[in-house]
Amino acid sequence: MRIVVVGASGNVGTALLRRLRRERGVELAGVARRLPGPDAGEPYDQVEWHSCDIGAPGAVDQLAEVFAGADAVVHLAWQIQPSHDQRVLHRTNVGGSRAVFDALVRAGVPALVYASSVGTYAPGPKDHPISERWPASGVPGSSYSRDKAEVEDLLDGIEQKHPALRVVRLRPGLIFQRAAATEITRYFLGPLAPVRLLRFGRIPLVPTNRRLRMQAVHADDVADAYARAVLGDARGAFNVAADPVLTPELVARHFHGWTVPVASPVLRVAAALTWVARLQPVDPGWVQLALNAPLMSSERAETELGWRPKIDALTALKELFAGMADGGGHTGSPPMSGAPDLPGRLAGLLRARPAGHGNPY
Repeated sequence: MRIVVVGASGNVGTALLRRLRRERGVELAGVARRLPGPDAGEPYDQVEWHSCDIGAPGAVDQLAEVFAGADAVVHLAWQIQPSHDQRVLHRTNVGGSRAVFDALVRAGVPALVYASSVGTYAPGPKDHPISERWPASGVPGSSYSRDKAEVEDLLDGIEQKHPALRVVRLRPGLIFQRAAATEITRYFLGPLAPVRLLRFGRIPLVPTNRRLRMQAVHADDVADAYARAVLGDARGAFNVAADPVLTPELVARHFHGWTVPVASPVLRVAAALTWVARLQPVDPGWVQLALNAPLMSSERAETELGWRPKIDALTALKELFAGMADGGGHTGSPPMSGAPDLPGRLAGLLRARPAGHGNPY
């Protein structure tokens, strides 16, 4: 079975390569804009690599050649930064996804597994979980959510035109692993965040709001869900998240801190001001998403995929924080690299590469 993974060198892609290596009779091909080096080691070795910017002109032709003869394509590629250039993000995330889908249809690939997100859902409840039937129309004010919802609309049209194509959409919560610590720090916290203080296992102050309730899953567990989806015969959407729900109170208790109540407008204004000032890379749409994304039920994944997380969400968060404290990354992966001069790191800032800018990021 030949499986092509688009976005194979990132957080989830790395975990999925690790997971699929355990399967007999599977040939892996990876597509990425920046490829792992020849000495990258596991899990990037024994993978047929292809460099492609999926948002660039001519990507459909290039991808169709890579997809020829594939039994399934897993589309994971998604660009988070530069947040100060929304045209670049839309070009890759929506235009690039369209190129992947068009190339897949042209090549006659029978199965597609797409990396959707909790961010595709409309605002929802924080006191009980929703199923996959909740509207996938996005959270207003979040460009990430808007793009995720737009890509799901593209998939709706493709499924109508090509009913024989097996399409699976996985909608995970936040995805953590130690090796992604530097990448996540660069993308979401920036060079001025004092993450090294986490080595003491403490977060002194934790902002709290009744709607700051989020779900997470370890990268290895979400990779297992992807593997089950691509190797099986399931169709449709699947929520993927682990217990417990991450709340400010839970984080403060386990990291020896105090909660500080903060109203939603204050969170949004603080994010906007610090983002405009280039102090951190997250635009206020991410706060809007955090406050409004619903809690999800993973019952369908458990029932139809036979999936259950082996690592709880709090343990995954602790692993991530430990990686942030010691600068954890993956030297074999360009997106997960701990190179000090990248945008979002202090040396990058000193070289006039501020957070939220730069492509490739």
